[in-house]
Amino acid sequence: MRILVTGGAGFLGSHLSERLLAMGHSVICVDNFYTGSRKNIEHLRDFQDFEILRHDVTFPLYIEVDGIFNLACPASPVHYQRNPVQTFKTNVHGVINMLGLAKRTGARFFQASTSEIYGDPEISPQSEEYWGNVNPIGIRSCYDEGKRAAETLTFDYHRQYGLDIRVARIFNTYGPRMALNDGRVISNFIVQALKGMPLTIYGDGNQTRSFCYVDDLIEGFIKLFFTDIGFFPVNLGNPSPCTMNELANRVLKFTSSESKLAYHPLPSDDPKQREPDISKARNLLRWSPNTSLDDGLLRTISYFSELIKEG
Repeated sequence: MRILVTGGAGFLGSHLSERLLAMGHSVICVDNFYTGSRKNIEHLRDFQDFEILRHDVTFPLYIEVDGIFNLACPASPVHYQRNPVQTFKTNVHGVINMLGLAKRTGARFFQASTSEIYGDPEISPQSEEYWGNVNPIGIRSCYDEGKRAAETLTFDYHRQYGLDIRVARIFNTYGPRMALNDGRVISNFIVQALKGMPLTIYGDGNQTRSFCYVDDLIEGFIKLFFTDIGFFPVNLGNPSPCTMNELANRVLKFTSSESKLAYHPLPSDDPKQREPDISKARNLLRWSPNTSLDDGLLRTISYFSELIKEG
């Protein structure tokens, strides 16, 4: 297949592009390099079936493709809150443009949604049937509500035009090729520990997240895209929650760091719990994560150690 990956130079996009090429597909990587990095895809440039196109998805794109993975959007609070209007435009205008491209070409469309559509959930774990608890006017809503609107558009295109769609709700993911300034908790903790800085914990540190290693998530992407299971969102993530205090202590242990923990006020609308119900992925895709948090952290720490050495 000839497959378009928007946000293809980002953390997830680069891993996905690599996997698709290994499967024998042609990949067109589209990125405006707002948060993506050319370094993430430098090793793919020698592939004959790999193309790079600098483009912002908020503008239409006219190419011929068989499949589309729409991953374009800043995914960490630091980055998406830097320009909230552009974040919302990427989620809405960008999705409209990519859905229009899929409609014209008859391509299968994969929307990278997020666990953030559940907001600050009142139930745990979160299943796909849960409608969420989202503040529509908060500092995170450019991303949360943007992704919710993107799901609405994706399903409306399916119902109105018969578009072949897939929607993955991605829970916290980590691994190599995260940026030093990514702003998400695992990269923050690792970089701070390696540099001997205090590890920044917001609130009391008892809030939970569920961390999925990137290789496992990409396997979930592939299974969801290439399996015919019907048209509904599917949670992809690790169903084993971890508190921020537990995570910080693991990072300190694996980095042999003497950094201290520094507690700060909890940001507005920061979710207190995040745990996926992955029953659909298990039963319909035969997918579940295989990488333990300890193994994934060790690999990620090794990556960031080399990144910091390179300056």
